[in-house]
Amino acid sequence: MKTDWLPQRCQLPAAQGCSRPGCFALLLVINLSLLMYPVLKSLGLQLHSAVTGTYISGTHSIAFINCPNEQVAKDIARAIMDKKLAACVNILPKASSMYFWKGEIEEATEIILLVKTRTSKITELSDYIRSMHPFEIPEFISLPIDQGNPLYLKWIEEGVPDD
Repeated sequence: MKTDWLPQRCQLPAAQGCSRPGCFALLLVINLSLLMYPVLKSLGLQLHSAVTGTYISGTHSIAFINCPNEQVAKDIARAIMDKKLAACVNILPKASSMYFWKGEIEEATEIILLVKTRTSKITELSDYIRSMHPFEIPEFISLPIDQGNPLYLKWIEEGVPDD
């Protein structure tokens, strides 16, 4: 099939004034904008929150930590509070747990800590728990707080410094 006629019928205008450095600069700006989007979005949400007084979902988190007994739970809770890694730690007594450990089903009574903190502190809190917890693999699970009493969430913010 002969296609010589195609360029004559579908002429595209030549790019005018598109120098290579200009195109490179445009591509650089577009790429940087895409890479910076998460940071810019976060800053925009924080600014909106500051101006309107609304809560940004996920700013705070609840961490769950299982402990082998009440004394260990109290010691860990006190250490977390002393390091200002949480605004509040609830100690929930006697949870019955069933889990696999080294290929066997185990049963235990454990104490659960509910730790309320800033999401920005979760990594530091997790590292600290792993360094001091008596379990070989301590349970540490965190969930972001989507909504809550605005005054309580503000209280968490005031109780945990954001370094």
